[in-house]
Amino acid sequence: MLQQANFLDDIIAAISTPLGSGGIGIVRMSGNGCIALADTIFQGKKKLTEKPSHTLSYGKITDGPDGEVIDEVLVSVMKAPHTYTKEDIVEVNCHGGFLVTQRVLQALLNAGARLAEPGEFTKRGFLNGRIDLTQAEAIIDLIQSKTELSRQAAVNQLEGRLKTEVRQMRQEIIDMIASIEAVIDYPDYDIEEETYDSMEKGAKKLLARMEKLLAGADRGKILREGLQTVIVGKPNVGKSSLLNWFLEEDRAIVTDIPGTTRDTVEEYINIDGIPVKIVDTAGIRETGDVVEKMGVEKSKAYAEQADLILMMLDASRPLEAEDREILSFIDGKHSIVMLNKSDLEQKLSLEELEQFVPKEQILFVSVKENTGFDALIDAIKTLFFSGQTATADDVLLGNTRHKNALYQAKEAMERCLVTIGTRMPEDFISMDLQDASRALGEITGDVADEEIIDRIFTKFCLGK
Repeated sequence: MLQQANFLDDIIAAISTPLGSGGIGIVRMSGNGCIALADTIFQGKKKLTEKPSHTLSYGKITDGPDGEVIDEVLVSVMKAPHTYTKEDIVEVNCHGGFLVTQRVLQALLNAGARLAEPGEFTKRGFLNGRIDLTQAEAIIDLIQSKTELSRQAAVNQLEGRLKTEVRQMRQEIIDMIASIEAVIDYPDYDIEEETYDSMEKGAKKLLARMEKLLAGADRGKILREGLQTVIVGKPNVGKSSLLNWFLEEDRAIVTDIPGTTRDTVEEYINIDGIPVKIVDTAGIRETGDVVEKMGVEKSKAYAEQADLILMMLDASRPLEAEDREILSFIDGKHSIVMLNKSDLEQKLSLEELEQFVPKEQILFVSVKENTGFDALIDAIKTLFFSGQTATADDVLLGNTRHKNALYQAKEAMERCLVTIGTRMPEDFISMDLQDASRALGEITGDVADEEIIDRIFTKFCLGK
């Protein structure tokens, strides 16, 4: 805790806007004394320390108290505690440009501020109690959101819906622990059967709520990170044409020459609010071409890590050895097999194909005739969202860290129910409940070690 106290004593500064040319660049400072520090390099009608909170002042920023003028600026003064960090904040709005913002930042550093670490402004908001860890992580998700639905999910988390749900469950567990501890403190009284029954009822309700949250974990991860989708197949079956159809532009080169795609082509698309990172890969086949062979190996590596594999087959040709090899490779993975060129005479045997994949995972499409793609989108939604995408009202786990911690809490509640069911002594029940409480606390940051906290905030950009 001493380390955190020293950390909060510093005045930090960083550029908060993207580097490069722009209309406005913002250099931000936070920390007690940052307003007085800004006054040492600000020239205006009034000192910034004399200005009311949340006001804007026109003036000039200089390179030190008697230095040259760097730029004409507008300076925002925001006084604690009603700020992003719950500390005093100064934001210098200068002209956007790499050199200008760097010079303003350097002037603040020369005046006594230090360069902020990635995510340090948000970290201070967390350490000062303005937000919890789930809300801090939601800020990253909001910045990186790729669809309207992923933005809504991030806003929900930022507003505290996940925090509220988790803390309510944790408070109920703490209340149960307090009841048990009261019994332990008075050993002359044995725990009554009805107390066991009430604890079992409460534990079952909590377990059901945890399971409901976990059920939406995969949807939350997909909305946050995107559905990692890979298009595979042997050369010249229409993979690049499928990518171009998704993007509604000629992103990938399409020719009749097998092996045209040598490397992966990656793009994000939006399918009914689902962010999909779609990768067109090199055709998988045996080849003596060194460059093409590297592309084939890369295609297989992407397919190994994918959430969804879209395999293209040529319906106008029988299955070949290369097709069978790919079908064996994708066995057991989330996949949809598309029979392209369905506008031509079908020569591919469905009976043979169904030996590799279930019938419901096979679709007929025609890239040339632009048919079958509505069914493809429905199949993707069914495979990952049971036919329904998330809504703005859903409370979704934002990331793998949340899922793992909630899964630990669920396991602890399951142990607790076994302990209650076998009528074990009350201190054993308390131990299981404490494990569940600790795991839930890790989600919100009420219980979290410094290493985990540092790891989360290093994902932020400088100045946020």
